[in-house]
Amino acid sequence: MALVVICGQPCSGKSTAVLCLAEALKESEAKPIVRIIDEGSFHLDRNQSYADMPAEKNLRGVLRSEVDRSLSKEDIIIVDSLNNIKGYRYELWCLARTAGIRYCVVFCDAEETHCRKWNRERREKGEAAYDDKIFEDLARRFERPDRRNRWDSPLFELWPHNEGVTNSSTAITEAVSYLTKKVDSKSRDVKVLQPTIATQNVRFSEANSLYELDRATQEVISAVMEAQSQALGGPSNGISVGIGLPTITISRSVGLPELRRLRRTFIKLTGQTSLSGRPPPSDAESAKRMFVDYLNRELGAA
Repeated sequence: MALVVICGQPCSGKSTAVLCLAEALKESEAKPIVRIIDEGSFHLDRNQSYADMPAEKNLRGVLRSEVDRSLSKEDIIIVDSLNNIKGYRYELWCLARTAGIRYCVVFCDAEETHCRKWNRERREKGEAAYDDKIFEDLARRFERPDRRNRWDSPLFELWPHNEGVTNSSTAITEAVSYLTKKVDSKSRDVKVLQPTIATQNVRFSEANSLYELDRATQEVISAVMEAQSQALGGPSNGISVGIGLPTITISRSVGLPELRRLRRTFIKLTGQTSLSGRPPPSDAESAKRMFVDYLNRELGAA
């Protein structure tokens, strides 16, 4: 249905704006399904995620992949992150265009001095806050959205330090109207992005790799849990996950939470590798082979 990109300086009131927008959408006549994607969804620490460029690239890659998987004709996806680089906003816009849905940017335009003050107050309260060095670096590199750019348009602006942010804020009301208004052949004020042949091919390739990686790792975990249940919690040697694939050897009982943690770490590491080197596996057999090797290393050393 739509992709909403929240944009602003660190500690500029973005998460507050997201909650207000989500509530306003749910209270609207259309009552769409709203999903928020943020760093907290993946239990990522903000200071670690922005500690250096590789970590920051990995964060953007994780969020972008989750957005790509989540976009649909029925739901409204809100990306609650800095989204401070125009090139990254362009990538998100391309995902929306490929999905053939609406797109908009909500900008929390707060002065840097206010953001710095709010960050300090959050730290004093024991809430999640940015380290001073990281805050200054992010503030310096922030690229303001420009409504003349197609990936920054339409642009709805909020001024948290002057007006505050509520469900009835003008920008929130206008965004809700834009996102929920019915579109027909006569509509001129609402734009539904249309995919091109190029973006459709790219989307298929990337989505296929992510799908195969997700499905293959889940099948491996299911095989491990099934083998352990048959062994009544004892050692499970030579667990087979497919013909021609290496087997898994486990010398102790491994619970589902630990397997899920290993799976999340493996997927994250695979994403980091794809950002700087070879792409993630595009077929189930390759994905299983890589995950089995990873499990044997991790569990074999336990």
